Amino acid sequence: MANRPIVIYGDPVLREKAEPVKEIDREIKNLVADMITTIQDANGLGLAAPQVGVSKRIFIVDLSALDLAESLRVFINPDNPEILEKSGEVVLEEGCLSFPGIYQKISRPEQVKIRATDIDGNLFEMEASGMMARAILHEYDHLEGKLFIDYLSSISRALIKGKLKKLSAAS
Repeated sequence: MANRPIVIYGDPVLREKAEPVKEIDREIKNLVADMITTIQDANGLGLAAPQVGVSKRIFIVDLSALDLAESLRVFINPDNPEILEKSGEVVLEEGCLSFPGIYQKISRPEQVKIRATDIDGNLFEMEASGMMARAILHEYDHLEGKLFIDYLSSISRALIKGKLKKLSAAS
């Protein structure tokens, strides 16, 4: 398991729609193991494969630092992790490992139901609310090439334009 560099805003891979995983083979399992090491070293709550420069439909969510009852979860799907339902709405401050130092208030659904495949190739459905729902939706967006700043108003985006330029120039 290796720590992979996290791709920073400005890298084109963050805007690509990620490719489906055809088979959960040793290469995919190694990628997931590396992503787990990377998220733990970065003290993150979620990480999508595009954030480590790999355009594959994989993401992980680990809320164990916030809630000891939660464990790390892996979401993979040969077709697409699929959002089945969304409901409610809540506005909370959100950040992203690909946007170091930038935090903004974002509106997202309060609850979500997702269908995905786990690391062992088992299809599952999961309902989540609160922070788990937010993390799932945030990471799912990465697979679609959508970033949390896309939810900002034009005024909020203008206020962080300088920070975004610096990140983009550094990538």
